[in-house]
Amino acid sequence: MQMHLHHEDINDALREAILVAGGYKTVGALMYPEDAPDHAAGKVRDALNPDRREKFSPKQVALISRLGRQNGCHAVMRFLAHDGSYADPVPIDPESEIARLQREFIEATKALGAMSKRIEVITARAGG
Repeated sequence: MQMHLHHEDINDALREAILVAGGYKTVGALMYPEDAPDHAAGKVRDALNPDRREKFSPKQVALISRLGRQNGCHAVMRFLAHDGSYADPVPIDPESEIARLQREFIEATKALGAMSKRIEVITARAGG
């Protein structure tokens, strides 16, 4: 499937993310696990149809965006950024995010150790 760089509306971007994530049945099954696959797929299609009353909730839009992201599609985030006059979004490599969090954790642990030593020194001075 060819990905588009420009989308007319949010539903167009969501549609691309849904197709990249496996299609209406796959996404429908994730969003509406209690429904039969064909019925769930119909609910997804209905929510994308501007003439229908059904619409996605913000949580569902976020889920579709994440599913697209997991499959290399950034259409939803790109649309939202452009629509709000922001620069193109830059996806974060999950491995880079883990490395950053680990580094921050190590730095915080060192800082806590240093605070603990200061508390010991101050307590020893106050008691002696």
